[in-house]
Amino acid sequence: MTTGPFDPSGIRLGVVRGISYGLFGKPDEFAPQARALGATLVRAYVYWGQVEPSPGDYVWDTVDALLDQLDGDEEVWITLCSSSPWATREPTDFLPPSPALDLGAYGRFVREVVGHCAGRVRYWQCDNEPSNTGLLWAGTAGEYVTQLRVMYAAVKEADPAAAVVLGGCGYDVFSEGDDGEPRRFFDHLVSEGRDAFDLFDVHLYGDPATAPACIDTARRMMRAHGYAKPVVVGEYAGPVPFDIPEVEAVMRQVFTEAFTEAPATQSTAELTARASQDTPEKRAMTALYGRMPQLPRKLQMFMAGCPDELEARRHRINCRRLVMCNLLALAAGVRRTAYWNLAHEVPGPVDHLQMMHLMFGKLPLMDYRGTALDARNPAGDTFALMAGQLAGVRNVTRVEVADRPALYAFEVDRAGREPLLVLWDDRDMFDGEDDPPVTVSWPWSAPAATAVDALGGTPAVEVGGGMLRLPVSVTPVFVTAATPGRPF
Repeated sequence: MTTGPFDPSGIRLGVVRGISYGLFGKPDEFAPQARALGATLVRAYVYWGQVEPSPGDYVWDTVDALLDQLDGDEEVWITLCSSSPWATREPTDFLPPSPALDLGAYGRFVREVVGHCAGRVRYWQCDNEPSNTGLLWAGTAGEYVTQLRVMYAAVKEADPAAAVVLGGCGYDVFSEGDDGEPRRFFDHLVSEGRDAFDLFDVHLYGDPATAPACIDTARRMMRAHGYAKPVVVGEYAGPVPFDIPEVEAVMRQVFTEAFTEAPATQSTAELTARASQDTPEKRAMTALYGRMPQLPRKLQMFMAGCPDELEARRHRINCRRLVMCNLLALAAGVRRTAYWNLAHEVPGPVDHLQMMHLMFGKLPLMDYRGTALDARNPAGDTFALMAGQLAGVRNVTRVEVADRPALYAFEVDRAGREPLLVLWDDRDMFDGEDDPPVTVSWPWSAPAATAVDALGGTPAVEVGGGMLRLPVSVTPVFVTAATPGRPF
């Protein structure tokens, strides 16, 4: 049973629905699909304007659509975004969230939403990645902390058992170092907002090998101000273009061209209107696609209509990274992770001439078939496989092997199940799969073993003389003890 605002005794693997829910179309069913993948936590975004479209006028369609899907076993995390056409400094129903014009009105809104959910939502997050100023937060660090304090008090008044999550600490904070403006922004939040949140949210994109360092950075930021709180991973996924050095110059050029005339806000109406306009973004993306055959293959794989071999390779990289990031985060002591993301916002064609499609458009675990969200992508199959292997997980320990520095090895303790061993060889994400596997020997007391890798393959294993031997490659492999004649 969960006690207090956070229960560290269990581990939950989750998914994020997306950056909106019910904002660009009718709120659809997604929680059963997430549960079918093995997710035991779901995260969704709700915007102020969705719930309170005018002062004191509350509309619960979206929130109720979410609550009606729950079966009581999953944990729910809502990122509550202060975007409103009437109540915030930047009038918009989508992006960017901005400071409330009246903090009293903001506090009432939070209390109403939390009270309406009647304890069924475990985590409430104050906006998302606020250090990404201009797009995900149109305010200062000080203004964010002021609003965070109001939210914290309102949540605790309406549901004392709920936890408040600090807005996600993202790629910009980790990539620019201690002297970067995003790090200084977040350090202010950690310093001045220390009594106004329960959980520190880290977002892990890029090379999974950097996950432990990012988590440690979050902890060091808190320790520098004399405290420690649990770290959760509210987003992770990969690959994404900005973690590939070879394509950095091209990406920088496209970004510059695409956003030379970026609007101050992105409302749903503005985005709909711009879909049919000849915008700088569309021109930059059209030009990029026009030279697609000459682009680096590592960039082509993120583009719509890329060669089948590159599409399949990107899927395999996605599957591997999904597993790697989780094992590394869990071994670092994280107890909650949420994959970005479950599916596109609404059914129908996706506009590939958007920068966001190039960045994140191929990451969803699932896809629509018509209007039904029932098609799994390869990453969805891998998530389900991983969730099954990690069911009952109590602890994950990384084992360093002195004579094999490239070997990643994890011992997983699972309640009521045989111990689990997870292995992979550290290699280049794109070309590493072309290298032959290496044979690994591991102490093994069971009479037999069974193995399945992150892509669903079944590597051959040998057990004898108290040792396990199997081929290990860039693809993570799950190994469990097995009794001869009894399927695992």
